Formats: sequence, structure tokens, C-alpha cells
Amino acid sequence: MGVSVKDVAAAAGVSVGTVSNVLNRPEKVAADTVARVQQAIARLGFVRNDAARQLRAGRSRSIGLVVLDIANPFFAEVARGAQERAAAEGLAVLLGDSDHLRDREEAYLELFREQRVNGVLLTPTVRDAARLERLRAAGIPVVLVDAEDHDLGAPSVAVDDVEGGFLAAAHLLSLGRRRLAFVGGPADVRQVADRLAGAHRALAAAPDAALEVIDVDALTVRAGRRVGDALAARPPAQRPDAVFCANDLLAVGLLQGAAILGGIRVPEELALIGYDDIDFAATAVVPLSSVRQPARRMGATAVELLLEVIADSTATRAVRFRPELVRRDSTDA
Repeated sequence: MGVSVKDVAAAAGVSVGTVSNVLNRPEKVAADTVARVQQAIARLGFVRNDAARQLRAGRSRSIGLVVLDIANPFFAEVARGAQERAAAEGLAVLLGDSDHLRDREEAYLELFREQRVNGVLLTPTVRDAARLERLRAAGIPVVLVDAEDHDLGAPSVAVDDVEGGFLAAAHLLSLGRRRLAFVGGPADVRQVADRLAGAHRALAAAPDAALEVIDVDALTVRAGRRVGDALAARPPAQRPDAVFCANDLLAVGLLQGAAILGGIRVPEELALIGYDDIDFAATAVVPLSSVRQPARRMGATAVELLLEVIADSTATRAVRFRPELVRRDSTDA
């Protein structure tokens, strides 16, 4: 059985109320008494029951964060930025990985509701207004991360992925490449669809160019590797001369399959660009060009937006960052 407040009070020779004051309002207790109680806490190994205290107060010192794939370094950086900013406010971040599964996302949101978190940062698997309304009805504000939906009226932080897709494809076209391919999926992922839309916009200004769309079922290195193997198996005349991958993990895998194992020279025969600018992009065997998103800053900004909503429930600020083209050896010979 754990050490109780009564045990601490008895050991320090004070009342239970005095121990409570030391834990919650130490400024109301004489310094020597505070020291005596703290010594008793350390000696007995007392751990305060924050869960019960939070239930009495009606809120916790935590916020929830649900991302699509924590194995993706982009979302790991978002989480790091959120944790750093939350820690500065004395808040902890409870992290959930939906793995693109709606049921798993729902389970995390329900858990956070039960825990009475101060708020939730969410990269949604699908648009679901009813889900957000249930959290709001429970007094839990929601900030969308790497997503935006003005119809829902929720604060959000995102990057203009249409512009990012345009930057990537326009860069490939500027190199004289005309047989482009886009690798991404699933197609119902909003970020993938927006990046493809941006690529189509760039191709609209180059009537002599064509864009092949290669669908994959996951945004992973393994999926990219399969595409790279398939491209290497094609006759040279039937291959694209440039590829835009929907994220850097796909680009790393494609580089492995097409260039390292398949013998296609990058960038001479195949210019390759990814998206997100994760650390792996710069350190690949052929350093990868990419479209940079400020992932850590996005996580920190999401916490700031949440703090705004906590202070004023009518706050609905939406922040949209602009992407940045990063040129490296995979497109520049």
C-alpha cells in the first residue's frame, strides 16, 4: 500500500491540512514547516495523487496530441516542438499515434476526454465535425495540426501543400525534365492530394511535359523501395526522367531501389525530390532535394493556439506556413 498524506503528516508532526498546503499553497506555510514536511515526503517516498487532484479541480496539467504516424520523422519533430512549448507552460503532452486508423484515433480522443486534458492537438484521419463537437461539449478545445478546415471553425496550423507541390514540380521542370512522375498515397490523405494538385498546377504551364501518377498504399521507405525497383525494371525509354515523392521516406526508398540497387544514375538519368526535409534527406547516399516544412515550429505554434483558445473560447486563429524548396544533389548534377 502506498504512502498517504496522513503518513506524511504523522512523520512531520503536522496536520493533514498543513501537508496539503505545503503541496499546493506553500506560501501560506512557515518555511521551517515546509522544510520538515518536504523532508518527510522524501524520507517516506510519498507520491502525490495528481489524478485525484485533477478530477477535483476539473482539469489536468496535460494536453493530448494525436498524429498520423509517429514513425515518420516529420511528426516526431511536430511532437518535439509541441512538448518544448508545453513544458514552458508547465504542461505535459500525452502522445497518441493513430497510424491512419479512424478507430484508433477515436480511442485516443475518448481517453483524453476521460482524462480531462486541457485540450487536444489533432492531425485527423478524416474530416469529422461531430467528433470535434463532442470534445468541445466536454470543455476540451481542439487545434488541428498539419490540417485545416475553416467550416469547422477550429484553430489550425498547417503548411500550404499545394504551393509545396508546385515548388517541387516547377523545380523539376526548370531542369528541363519533361517526363515527370508523382509517387504518393493513399489518395484520400489530404496532404498527398494537395501536393499532387500543386504538381498538376506546375505542369499546366508546361504543355510539352507529362505527369505520371504512381499510387502507393503507405508513405514509407518500403513503399518507395517497391516503386524504385519497378522503375529500374522498365526500359530506359519508358522511365520518367524526374520523380516527385509525396514525402522524404518514399524518396529515400525510391533512391535505394532505383539508384543504389537498380543502377539508375541520380540525377543524371532521374532527378528526384521529396517533401518534409527530414534529417535523412540531407544524409542520404545522394543528398535529396526536398520541400521543407517547419515541423518543430508547427508543433510549438499549435500549443500557442491552444493556449489562446483556453484563454478565450472564441479564438479561431488559423496559421498557414509557406513551404521552402531545398536543392541538393538528387536534382542538381
